[in-house]
Amino acid sequence: MFRRTFWFTAGAAAGVWATTKVNRKLRQLTPESLAAQAANKALEAGHRIKDFALDVRDGMVQREAELGEVLGLNTDPELPSPRRVAAIENSDTTKYRKNPTYVERSTYSYNRNEDH
Repeated sequence: MFRRTFWFTAGAAAGVWATTKVNRKLRQLTPESLAAQAANKALEAGHRIKDFALDVRDGMVQREAELGEVLGLNTDPELPSPRRVAAIENSDTTKYRKNPTYVERSTYSYNRNEDH
C-alpha cells in the first residue's frame, strides 16, 4: 500500500514539474518574448562595441603620445603653418627654359592626398 502511494506521489510530482517546465519554455518562445530577448542582446552588443571603441581610442592616444615623445614632436605644441609650394609661371616657354620663374605668393597649395 505504501509503495503505491509513493509511486503515485512521485508520478504526480514529476507531472507537475514537467508541466511547469514546458509552460515556462512556451512562454520564452512567444513572439513578444523573442523580440525582448533580441532587443536585450542588441543592447548588450552595442555596449560591448562602444567599450571596445573607447578602449581603441585610449590606446591610440597613448601610442600617439609615446611616438610623439620618442620622435620629439611634443617639445613644441604649436603646429607648423601649412606648407605652400611656389607655383611655376604658366607659359609656353617655361618647358624650354633652364630656369623657370616661380610665383612666390601663389594660392596653389600642395596637398599630397589630393589625388587619392
